[in-house]
Amino acid sequence: MSPSRGKSSDTYGSSSPSSRPLPLIEKIWWVVRAIPPGRVTTYGAIAQYLGLTRGARLVGHALNLSHKAFPPVPAHRVVNRTGLLTGKFHFPTHTAMQERLESEGIPVKNDQVQNFTQYFWDPCAHLPWPEVFFSQVYDEPPPPQKP
Repeated sequence: MSPSRGKSSDTYGSSSPSSRPLPLIEKIWWVVRAIPPGRVTTYGAIAQYLGLTRGARLVGHALNLSHKAFPPVPAHRVVNRTGLLTGKFHFPTHTAMQERLESEGIPVKNDQVQNFTQYFWDPCAHLPWPEVFFSQVYDEPPPPQKP
């Protein structure tokens, strides 16, 4: 069940222990870092969590910039709304995204996650409200995840 987000994305993460607003691209990266190994989410689910109306493409653009981010961003865990590996062309090889997913136990066939609903992870259902989640990012960031 996805909670409704009634506030604009500008209000999320606007206060933190360091009093520095977290830029939107970093918010997207922190949500992706929260996806557990062996699970996938969608560009749209991340956008919905952040309150970005029709923001799926923006999430995709942020992930295209994440390949050198530290801590690493497991962008391979983000697929389109039907489970297609639409971001595979932004990885070092055209098979890298699939290989990373399969190494985490996610079956992929013809560039599509099989049994997609079984592996889907919804940030709206599994993360605290954004203003809580992003205030915690400054205090206790999750440990870097293995590629």
